[in-house]
Amino acid sequence: MVFAFGFVLFALGITLSIALHECGHMWAAQATGMKVRRYFIGFGPKIFSFRRGETEYGVKALPLGGFCDIAGMTALDELDPKDLDRAMYRQATWKRLLVMSGGIAMNFLLGFFLIVVVAVGWGLPRLADPPAKIGAVQCVSDHNPDRSYQACTGQGPAQRGGLRPGDVVTAVNGVGVSTWFEFTAQTQKQTGVIRYTVERDGQSLQVSVQPQQVVRYTDSGEQLEISAVGVTLDVPESPQYDVFTAIPASAQFTADLSVRTVHSLLQLPAKVTALWDAVTGGERDPETPLSVLGASRIGGETAERGLWQSFILVLASLNFFLAVFNLLPLLPLDGGHIAVVLYEKIRNTIRGWKGLAPGAPVNYLKLLPATYAFVVIGGAYMLLTLAADIVNPIRLL
Repeated sequence: MVFAFGFVLFALGITLSIALHECGHMWAAQATGMKVRRYFIGFGPKIFSFRRGETEYGVKALPLGGFCDIAGMTALDELDPKDLDRAMYRQATWKRLLVMSGGIAMNFLLGFFLIVVVAVGWGLPRLADPPAKIGAVQCVSDHNPDRSYQACTGQGPAQRGGLRPGDVVTAVNGVGVSTWFEFTAQTQKQTGVIRYTVERDGQSLQVSVQPQQVVRYTDSGEQLEISAVGVTLDVPESPQYDVFTAIPASAQFTADLSVRTVHSLLQLPAKVTALWDAVTGGERDPETPLSVLGASRIGGETAERGLWQSFILVLASLNFFLAVFNLLPLLPLDGGHIAVVLYEKIRNTIRGWKGLAPGAPVNYLKLLPATYAFVVIGGAYMLLTLAADIVNPIRLL
């Protein structure tokens, strides 16, 4: 029941993020004197609408986004003659840029607000991969088929071998490790005695541990046998903030998360193979992108376990992704329209230096082939991601 509530709540959060993105465009257009003819959430058949002033507001049947119809976005738009002077393509460059970047700015602001909520409510987590610092030593056990752990008692291999809480592992059998994930990956693939190099109380020590072979199940149900030693990660407590100290800390966190978002976006083309492997029965790479379904599923899982900090952080990350993705200079994205506006400005400036009149607005018909290609490729990518989230979903917990 809680999972379903979290799933629906996260989906509503995505819908609200998209709605506010379109509000960013609409409010900027209205503030600069342009005419907003329609503002709708969703696509397809209209469910309901109402008119307030010169704008029709409404909801459509397919919750796959939204749109804000501004009169004269391009010179190809049909316009009432009385609206010609308010046409967007005839406005000053700064006004057009303000309108086209309004949605992007709204997603950044919403993401920042959510980060502030996390900072005040729970503290901000570390974005960098955690170091290989031992938090606790314990017994080890096999997985059940549902990926829960079987009961166990007594000492585990790490405790018998001499690993202690607070030890920082720097090498596994001579292979250097700097993060917890490198440490666990190296440990799991060993077959004999493992020689750990650890930092303890300012000294470098060698600790030998005989691992225990345990059964683990993957997301796809595959049974594996790996080595385990029975240690947990030492998770430092997140610093707490009040409303005032949360602002600068959240600004820095937002900047760091935005950089990571850009890096993830650049990796999207390389993830096609990993997504295809996930669809065809391979292991799902947790670094592959998510569809709305997959993100909502994670929202449901975090809500089910009461991890509302993670719930809000995932929603904030989604807003940063929407903002950065829309900056791409490709039509029909906001970044594509921004690129057209900047091109016209630069072209007309150069023409002015030569004593020539401004050129005609960019002919969007000439850009349609590239636009269609992006829509087709992007749509196929979205369908592949959706398929992966259906047959082989990412499970964070």
